[in-house]
Amino acid sequence: MLFIISVLIQFFTIWAIFFFAFSRNIGAIITIVVAIVTAFISPWSLLLGIPLILISLVIMIDALRMAMITKPAYKNLANAMPSMSPTEREALDAGTSWWEKDLFMGAPDWSKFEQYPYPTLSSEEQSFLDNEVEQLCAMLNEWDIHHHYKDLPPEAWAYIRNHGFLGLIIPKEYGGLAFSSFAQSRIMSKIASRSLTAAVSCMVPNSLGPGELLLHYGTEEQKNRYLPGLARGEEIPCFGLTSPEAGSDAGAIPDTGVVCYGEFEGQRVLGLNMNFSKRWITLAPIATVVGLAFKLYDPDGLLGDKNITDYGITCALIPASHAGIKLGARHNPGSPFMNGTVDGQDVFIPLEWIIGGAVNAGKGWRMLMECLAVGRGISLPALSTAASEMSYLMVGAFAKIRQQFKISIGKFEGVQEATSDIASDTYMLEAFRYLVTCGLNQGGKPAVMTAMAKYYATETMRRVVNHGMDVVGGRAIQLGPRNFLALGYQAIPVSITVEGANILSRSLMIFGQGSMRCHPYLFEELQLLQAQDKDAALTTFNDMLYKHLGYTFNRTARAFAYGYVGGSSDAPQSVDAFTRPYYKMINRLSASFSLTADMCLGLLAGDIKRKEMLSGRLSDIHANLFMSSAILKYYQHGKKTEAEQVHAKLALEKALFNAQEAFYDLFANFPVGVAAGIVKFICFPLGRPMKKSSDALKQQAGELMMQDNAFRDELKKHVFYNTEADDVTGRMESTFNMLLAIEPLWDKYKKAESKGQFKGLTFDERLIDAVTSNVVTPEEAEKLAIYNAKRYDSMLTDVFDAELNQALERENPYNQKSASAAMPQPHEDQPLPL
Repeated sequence: MLFIISVLIQFFTIWAIFFFAFSRNIGAIITIVVAIVTAFISPWSLLLGIPLILISLVIMIDALRMAMITKPAYKNLANAMPSMSPTEREALDAGTSWWEKDLFMGAPDWSKFEQYPYPTLSSEEQSFLDNEVEQLCAMLNEWDIHHHYKDLPPEAWAYIRNHGFLGLIIPKEYGGLAFSSFAQSRIMSKIASRSLTAAVSCMVPNSLGPGELLLHYGTEEQKNRYLPGLARGEEIPCFGLTSPEAGSDAGAIPDTGVVCYGEFEGQRVLGLNMNFSKRWITLAPIATVVGLAFKLYDPDGLLGDKNITDYGITCALIPASHAGIKLGARHNPGSPFMNGTVDGQDVFIPLEWIIGGAVNAGKGWRMLMECLAVGRGISLPALSTAASEMSYLMVGAFAKIRQQFKISIGKFEGVQEATSDIASDTYMLEAFRYLVTCGLNQGGKPAVMTAMAKYYATETMRRVVNHGMDVVGGRAIQLGPRNFLALGYQAIPVSITVEGANILSRSLMIFGQGSMRCHPYLFEELQLLQAQDKDAALTTFNDMLYKHLGYTFNRTARAFAYGYVGGSSDAPQSVDAFTRPYYKMINRLSASFSLTADMCLGLLAGDIKRKEMLSGRLSDIHANLFMSSAILKYYQHGKKTEAEQVHAKLALEKALFNAQEAFYDLFANFPVGVAAGIVKFICFPLGRPMKKSSDALKQQAGELMMQDNAFRDELKKHVFYNTEADDVTGRMESTFNMLLAIEPLWDKYKKAESKGQFKGLTFDERLIDAVTSNVVTPEEAEKLAIYNAKRYDSMLTDVFDAELNQALERENPYNQKSASAAMPQPHEDQPLPL
């Protein structure tokens, strides 16, 4: 018994040293003293005490520590780490970190979190939303854009160009609007709620485009030359990055620029001879200025350094009218925004056309990574949020209006399983948008956070719209001007693919870049392991290694304690009884994530980038913790109504449960089973703390979607909301609003009708009998008749006349004698006809 007591004292002493983060020497001295004291309690405790004393002495004595631990560790890690290409190094080092770093490090600072200024719109931004954006949306009809114009109508393009929609990010001194990231997100969302085609057309110049690159890296001459025109809509920009053989692997770009002398404006100047072939470039068919990414080579050392011939990826800005530039051919991405090719052969440009001038030769990849980070955090999440919010509004209305077996379909539990997902996911996306733009508004370029935003927003949108299609069924399948879901459904692959394919984002970028940007020591250690001067690096590495070990053991101690007590009570001052348990769970899972991430990095080293399934699960944990904190902040700044609490609770439970399951899946598949088992026991000693959301909570959320709740009212402010009876979305919404107004009357009538109280075979005949029987008054009967007509009309899908059907048959090549002869044969430079 005394031996057990002695061992427990030693164990809890070590735990306390790490939990409270004592310094290295103080911790070692305390360990030695406790080992000696416990020997008096039980001499057998020296079985543990002597090793602890020896380890403590090694830690305290620099020479011993260097010889026995640091040098062997340095050598083994240096051999295990694969060399990084310049492209990989720049990608990992690009951008900044924000709140996601706190969550990664396992000790979120909630007081700092509470002080983050929550995004709001300025009076100028609100006015632009209420007027210019509203006016633009009123001009757009996505069915006509898809099936008649194959483009935005001319008046919409003119309005976009004349009212600053292409210059939202450009400073006012150049004629732009200089709107915040939050305002840009709200603007893109509102446009996207009406027309994805218009939203993409406005999105690109304000995310990854020449404007963004010029603002951060351009010379003053380049800014003065292009930014005013971009702000006024006189210049239409595009940026050529991808090519047929280089998508996600930008390092494989085959496009080249070779330094040489050539003729420009009648003079012989130093410049670049360029050859390029770009594909899938948005706005390319109508662009007036083209940004290009290419590999720059200087075989003759004309830039001044004979030792450098390959400078790497570089960015340049070229007028579309420049000799040799070929634009115009369109792709057909399924949504008819302008998308096409950019080609050039032996195009000569002066060095001054490199963005930022010749000094930026070879710096293009870092420039692109940082600018992409901002675009990922604003544009695509905004489009995803809009699609989900419109699904919430329209599918909720449909589920209320559409009846089967004499009740609204939204009351069936099978339907509620889908609609509750729509409700919680939409709430999460709006919260996500607020926190991401909160970070962007502060001027940084948090690449990890924005990669999370892009991946999880677009994947959530895909799930929400799929649920909507399932609920609405045939009403959502039949294409036509009445269909409020199908065109958005068709466009899902665009959001999933652009600005970083989703598979790549989850399996490589979020954790791969996150571990470098968010870990307090990893990137610096990696630099030291690959340093040329090993002796100098070893001295720095010696200090950093022990800081890293102290960090890891501190998170181990935290995770172990939180596994038994449920987490830390650290939380913002504004915490209430509803939110407190969720802050506690985030604290617990954050500490567990920090420990688990270190296990993966320490044992797998460079192999982690090839273990993409494990990396993807680490991304899931990190992102779900971030989303949970976003939901809590959004709820804190909301109205905290009962309806909002149901949405928040369901969203939080889902995010935290998904994070937990990602842990378990990672442990089950980790290649070093013993290590995974130990870490699993430390993090989850009592098993899974989170359960799936209850059916009762899902039913509540499903019911709320069919009511005029506070969250629904909030969504109306974020989308183009109208109740016009002949509009694609207004038709459903106006019918829903009328049903809410007469619901008691409608229920009373339908209940009596279901009991066979009225005579007649048709609704009108039965309604007349209801008036005759004094069940309803004539005034009530008129309301019922009007609603029934609206209800029936809202359920109808489009039909097309015989003339159109004949035209479609004439256009069908399979109706010709020789299908193969009639079918167009597209090749690389001949897009499918729009």
